[in-house]
Amino acid sequence: MYKYVIDGCFPIKGKIRPSGNKNAALPCLAATLLTDKHVILKNVPDLEDVKVMIHILKDLGSQVEKISRNEYRITTSDIIKDEISFEQARKIRASILFAGPLLARIGRVVLPPPGGDIIGRRRLDTHFLALTELGARITVDGQYIFQANKLVGQDIFLDEASVTATENAIMAAVLAQGTTILQNAASEPHIQDLCHMLCSMGARITGIGSNILTIKGVSELSGTEFTIGPDYMEVGSFIGLAAITRGELEIEDAAPQYQRMTRIAYGKLGVSWENDGNNIKIHPGQDLKVIPDFGGMIPKIDDAPWPGFPPDLTSIALVIATQVDGTVLVHEKMFESRMFFVDKLISMGAKIVLCDPHRAVVAGPSRLKAQDLVSPDVRAGMALLLAALCAEGKSTIRNVYQIERGYDNVVPRLKTLGARIERVKEN
Repeated sequence: MYKYVIDGCFPIKGKIRPSGNKNAALPCLAATLLTDKHVILKNVPDLEDVKVMIHILKDLGSQVEKISRNEYRITTSDIIKDEISFEQARKIRASILFAGPLLARIGRVVLPPPGGDIIGRRRLDTHFLALTELGARITVDGQYIFQANKLVGQDIFLDEASVTATENAIMAAVLAQGTTILQNAASEPHIQDLCHMLCSMGARITGIGSNILTIKGVSELSGTEFTIGPDYMEVGSFIGLAAITRGELEIEDAAPQYQRMTRIAYGKLGVSWENDGNNIKIHPGQDLKVIPDFGGMIPKIDDAPWPGFPPDLTSIALVIATQVDGTVLVHEKMFESRMFFVDKLISMGAKIVLCDPHRAVVAGPSRLKAQDLVSPDVRAGMALLLAALCAEGKSTIRNVYQIERGYDNVVPRLKTLGARIERVKEN
């Protein structure tokens, strides 16, 4: 076990490149099961969740060759088993993503309940809805047993725009007989990446980037070579870090087209940046002040399905708000336990009222003081890391495994920007 030791109150400066999008890499890894040909994936982040997915692939019969730190060649000539191990499934939420491709390829999968962050109830009903519409039979006996003699395309309306359910439906539908129309689909950048990868393998998907996807089933898919896009959550985190440390940062290959709603949300806190081609430049010493709504009303930052403000950045926005002059309401609508890390920010000196599991009122600016902290989940862990980097004194963050599940090589990369942070082995 490792911990981070952080000496705060030093502005960052320099250039950084975001790692590959974890939330794209995980479904793309699962999608390699849809063909018996070689698939090369590039810009795969070196994360714990990726390692678990690769472990599961190997267990199912895939040959996985690590070409370089962020590049893999995966070949699944034969699938040798239809069951995901309980030990691996409980480590990550993304284990559910094997349901769609295994149903499409071999017609059966036994899946223990998936694990993942403890951020509230994370229902699987939308997965079941989509896969049963396509022809799967699902039974529950301590684990989920999916079976299908044949998958047939349907006009499916999802009961919520679930990201992973949309991905499972897409992966099942690309090899289904006939045409699937997937309505109320999620459309995040990582779903777009998955669709583009599948199209490069011969899938026929239209409407990519919208909430209505049309998928014309094909009999087989070929191999491909595909590059995972940049992690827009990481980009949003780095923007926040630069702003609250009053630093100067250039984020290279940042795909600024995916930060348009983040620009609006962070703009309410006085955070601004410049788009320079595919790069983002954050200028130093920003005057962080809350921009009131018309009529002088307290503004609200709230999350929503894409293209709304990403739920995974609400924790970052909350930390930024502690350093901003004024009052703002942060409303996390989707997960009822995601905001419970704010007690740690309060212990550091933040002025926050947690109204209920979903809403927090933040009044700033606050001079944060160093604390001994524990990371509860991936996004809250990164938010606490940002808080420690702008706090006075030396903070410690434990359970950093949670942070490293979602952020690739984070300590060395932050050190290149001047952050005073060390990764230390616990006794």
